[in-house]
Amino acid sequence: MKVAVLKGGRSLERSVSLRSGARVEDALERLGHDVVGIDVGGDLVSRLRAVRPDVAFVALHGRDGEDGTVQELLEVAGIPYTGSGVSACIRCSDKVLAKHLMHDAGLPTPDFYAFNETAFRELGAAEALGAMEERLAFPIVVKPASQGSALGIKFARTPAEVPAALVAAFSYDRKVLLERHVAGRDLAVSLVDGQPLPVVEAVPRGEDFYDFAA
Repeated sequence: MKVAVLKGGRSLERSVSLRSGARVEDALERLGHDVVGIDVGGDLVSRLRAVRPDVAFVALHGRDGEDGTVQELLEVAGIPYTGSGVSACIRCSDKVLAKHLMHDAGLPTPDFYAFNETAFRELGAAEALGAMEERLAFPIVVKPASQGSALGIKFARTPAEVPAALVAAFSYDRKVLLERHVAGRDLAVSLVDGQPLPVVEAVPRGEDFYDFAA
């Protein structure tokens, strides 16, 4: 089977994606597949047309790779691909939308508030920070709405730390969340054809959480 491994891209998680892609390529080659690695860029569609893969393995991280963009292009091109479909990618890559969906489905998720830059620049949302902080309680987790690998996430332990945390989050996205911190373990479960794989735990090395550097 000819497999196109899509990796790299132009997101802030490019370096992680390149490493993921290299490992996927190695594993697929050892299984006997014809593997073509594609560093995703402006020539993606033309390269896919030239390669004509049987399937695309999406090893991309972050914007364009996990938000449904590449998935939509692959569907237009009629190329089967790994991972979630367009709708699931769109819903899960936006943390605010995902949390609202979980809340509506009756699934517990930490309390939060979400605002875009306009709310702070033009609508005076900063004046409401005190009320948000009181309701969420410290420490508060401040994060961009659509980044992966924990990029832009900050812990604010006092009111004085909130503004800097917001600036950091807004440097990655136009929308941010302020979220109640819930101490616990970082567990992940992947599904393949609806069947769960073993639970994996990410253990931070002396940090507050498992981040991009880890």
